[in-house]
Amino acid sequence: MRTVVVGASSGLGRCIGVGLAKRGARTALLARRVDRLADAAREAGPESHAIGCDVTDEASCKAAIEQAARALGGIDAVVYAPAIGVLSRLVDLDTAAWRRVFDTNVIGAALVTAAAIPYLTESRGVVAYLSSIAGSVTAPWPGLGSYAVSKAALDKLVEAWRTEHPTINFTRISVGNCVGGEGPNGTEFPNSWDRELAAVVHPIWAAKDYVNADFVQVEDLVEVVHAVVSNGASIDSIVVNARRSTPLPL
Repeated sequence: MRTVVVGASSGLGRCIGVGLAKRGARTALLARRVDRLADAAREAGPESHAIGCDVTDEASCKAAIEQAARALGGIDAVVYAPAIGVLSRLVDLDTAAWRRVFDTNVIGAALVTAAAIPYLTESRGVVAYLSSIAGSVTAPWPGLGSYAVSKAALDKLVEAWRTEHPTINFTRISVGNCVGGEGPNGTEFPNSWDRELAAVVHPIWAAKDYVNADFVQVEDLVEVVHAVVSNGASIDSIVVNARRSTPLPL
C-alpha cells in the first residue's frame, strides 16, 4: 500500500503516518515542518519519505504529491489530517481568521486531492479525510464555530469528490476527542487558544457532554484508518468516538 499522509509532522497525522508504516505501508509523510518530518520518517522506517508540503499553497501541493508518487512508484491512498481550530466567538472572527481555518481545513484538502487524482485514478485508490464530530454528529461547539463550519464543508467536499470521481474511494472519518500521545505525537490543536475564553467555554462543552473522561486511543484510530485505506471501497463514512465508561444519568 503506497500511502501519502498529509499533516504528518505532529499530532494525529504523525501517529497515523508512523502507525501505517509499522503496519506495512510504504509511506510519504507530508507537512510544512520538514525537520519534524525527518524524525517521523526515521521512526516510521526505511520505506518512509519526508516531503515538505504547505497545504495552503497550490504549487507546493502539486510538487509534494508528484514527489511522493515518484518516491513510492505511484499512490494507492491519501490520508488528509491537517486541521486548525480558532477558539473565538463568531462575532469576534475577522476575515483573516476565517481564511486561515478554511485554507487548511477545506481548501488544502481540495488542493491535495486534485493533485493526487491522476495517480488515484490509475490505482483505483482511496482518500481518507479526518473530519470531526463537531461538523456532523454534535451541534457546533461554542467558541469553535468556525472549525465546525469548516468540517461541515469538508464533509460536503468528500461527497462532491465522490460524485465526480466514482472509481476512487473517498471516506470521511469523523473523530471525537482523541489522545494523541506525548511530545511530537501530541496534539497542538489548542496551543494558540485564549485561556480566558477556554475557561468560559469548557464547562459548556462538558455540560453538553462534548468532552468527558472518555477519549479515543490513538492506536484505535490508526487501526480504523488502516482498515479504511486497505478496504476503502466498502467504507464511505465512519465515526470514531469513545464509548462512555459511565452511562449518563437518566
